[in-house]
Amino acid sequence: MKRPLLLLLILIAAFLLSCASDTEISVVDTKGQVRVVRVIDGDTIEVEGGARVRYIGIDAPEVYPQTEYYGLEAWAKNRELVEGKTVTLEKDVSETDVYGRLLRYVWVDGVFVNGELVRLGYAQAISYPPDTKYQERLAQLEEEARQASRGLWR
Repeated sequence: MKRPLLLLLILIAAFLLSCASDTEISVVDTKGQVRVVRVIDGDTIEVEGGARVRYIGIDAPEVYPQTEYYGLEAWAKNRELVEGKTVTLEKDVSETDVYGRLLRYVWVDGVFVNGELVRLGYAQAISYPPDTKYQERLAQLEEEARQASRGLWR
């Protein structure tokens, strides 16, 4: 009688351990697609399942703990681009940052969101090696925004 109980406990433990996989695996389908449930600021989102995603290669002004210049505008534009939508997440080299957020390039309806925020002047291009796949493109988009005096560069 003890043996079946032990077997049941082992099976339950194995099931629970299999459910405890990394958040990024459980929230993203096989195509790297996931729904955005909340936009935290101009360069960070929360996706279905609770994972937070930090956009690679850009830095937008903060809204918390203190609102920086153009922070609310960057947050609003990010909301307009992705909130409630299904996005595609693209990994570079690193999985997460020091805060446990997934590091990803984000695409929605064929639009490179990281780049669009920079192109429109809501964020600046910042290189965070080793994640530099699109860094040249982002730098060019920032230069375009600066030349056109868009957003942060007014």
